[in-house]
Amino acid sequence: MSIFVIIIHILVSVALILIVLLQTGKGADIGAAFGGGSSQTLFGSGGASSFLSKLTTVAAVIFMLTSLVLAYMSGHRAPSSIMTDMVVPQTEQALPPIQPPVEGEAKQPESTLPQAAQPEPASGPAEK
Repeated sequence: MSIFVIIIHILVSVALILIVLLQTGKGADIGAAFGGGSSQTLFGSGGASSFLSKLTTVAAVIFMLTSLVLAYMSGHRAPSSIMTDMVVPQTEQALPPIQPPVEGEAKQPESTLPQAAQPEPASGPAEK
């Protein structure tokens, strides 16, 4: 679907460039009034401006519509991956097994910090 819209978009943009280049400027009408350029125009002296302006409008509308469709399609793509068959490895670390307490021993609270790294009790400001 997107390739079809891209092809239409490219063809319309090339056609739009050619249509704009075929149109004559605003100052060419004065020269045609004196007989200078009416025999050299493709569609006659007055027929080209209305036909080419309508064709430019149609091509511009199609160009804008294909631009909007391509922008919508690029923003709403489904995420894809080449690794769909792979299983994600587990990265959790196992906890060490808990050893049951030995009977007869008193259970004492254990600190995770070594004795030297225990924080000292905070002493307040010296009173005078």
